[in-house]
Amino acid sequence: MPSSIMPIRICDLRLTKGERAVLGGVDLTIDKSGITVIMGPNGAGKTLLLRCLHGLIRPDQGQITLGHLRVADSRDQQAMVFQQPVLLRRTALQNLAFAAPVIAKSRPQRLIEALESVHLADRAHQPARMLSGGEQQRLALARALLGKPALLLLDEATASLDPASVLVIESLVKAQSAQGTKVILVSHDQGQARRLADDVVFMSDGQVAEQSPANQFFASPRTPVAKAYLAGEILL
Repeated sequence: MPSSIMPIRICDLRLTKGERAVLGGVDLTIDKSGITVIMGPNGAGKTLLLRCLHGLIRPDQGQITLGHLRVADSRDQQAMVFQQPVLLRRTALQNLAFAAPVIAKSRPQRLIEALESVHLADRAHQPARMLSGGEQQRLALARALLGKPALLLLDEATASLDPASVLVIESLVKAQSAQGTKVILVSHDQGQARRLADDVVFMSDGQVAEQSPANQFFASPRTPVAKAYLAGEILL
């Protein structure tokens, strides 16, 4: 793990939309390798926090540092996969080549290997937007991993996908983590969180309600809101 992006520190992060505080003073330190899963009810601020980490949203207040780097200086060490993949009107292979022109020119075989890693080698010359939803998301992940990011951010990356695609994506995420990439994953899927998480950050009402190792969180959540969430109660 490159030391330049760890630890990740978020201090008093605040963001308002209209008159509503959607992030209300987030304080969080992530200082361990592995997979961190961010959980919480709808509207808790999970996606907004991830977008702030990636520099897509500028908060109203607060600070984010990744090691000794500011967010803007760490972008070339990050990659993000969104819930809805954004793909070009080109073939699967051309999408990878556009994202990594240096690799496409010097080591084109790596693009094929990237497609093979997500079981899409036989779709290389098909239009990316004609792929199924699961195939599109697998392509988006292959594209994100081409640059060998130190930090991989995933926002509900397997929501509504077929089981085969979920299995491929989860396997790749675990393999990437084992190779030293720090992974931060937003997920509503408790089963997925139990399968992947080394630690859990639970958010509620735009703040971090608790943070703990995954086995501890699922066995004995500390806050009433986390207990209710894990029990499947509807949280408003």
